[in-house]
Amino acid sequence: MMWMRSEVLTGALYGGAWLSLGSAITAEIAGQAGYDWLLIDMEHGCGDYSDLMHQMQALGASSSGTIVRVPKAEASIFKRVLDMGPAGLMVPNVTSPELARQIVDMARVHPMGNRGVAQTTRASGYGAVYEQYISSVNDGLLIVAQIESRQAMDQIEDIAAVDGIDVLFVGPLDLSIDLGVSHDSPEYLAAIHKVAVVAKSHGKIAGVLVRNDQQATAYRDLGYSFIAMGSDRGQVISGMKQNASFFNRMRSGASHAA
Repeated sequence: MMWMRSEVLTGALYGGAWLSLGSAITAEIAGQAGYDWLLIDMEHGCGDYSDLMHQMQALGASSSGTIVRVPKAEASIFKRVLDMGPAGLMVPNVTSPELARQIVDMARVHPMGNRGVAQTTRASGYGAVYEQYISSVNDGLLIVAQIESRQAMDQIEDIAAVDGIDVLFVGPLDLSIDLGVSHDSPEYLAAIHKVAVVAKSHGKIAGVLVRNDQQATAYRDLGYSFIAMGSDRGQVISGMKQNASFFNRMRSGASHAA
């Protein structure tokens, strides 16, 4: 799906979730749930590239834009993933403007970049809409750069200035660990505020992964609009624990069905 980029760049709220289990069934369920976008995680997720294709096919009938997080910035990985036709690409740990420019060069086709293309890939309808795909992919593909380190924060202005990078996406856990601070520390709060301000000043979007609706509201108030809440893996863990805990309470006599 190549429809999403222009709408995301308006700053309208786009709500998504992580898909980490590598399951096409989970992806299909998530697609039916009504998210604006869903991210298939190839960095910390459980799936391989065949699982990725199956998940993307499962999401094909949904209205959710498919974003793929690659494990690293590498041309061969980009080509393989982009040939499957995602709406966007997320790249972890973007630490410098030089790396940001390399990402754009590897992800976008001429004249914005130098990504190699093939004619009969899934992205081009197996060749049926190849010319249309090539003419529209630069305008349609969303590129999301993750901001996860002190080094990135030190160069955030220059990273944001790179043409072709669309979203500055905070990885809260990695960023707080690299800064050596907690999520409620003044330094962390100053950092996430700075990402939002810098993104807006360069015509980019600020994004983040949150755990609950309170965090989502707080980040939205700061100017973040590309927000993911939780993951399939996390929701399965939470639901299973909740049910098991109920049975334990029932066993002890502490809970009775109303």
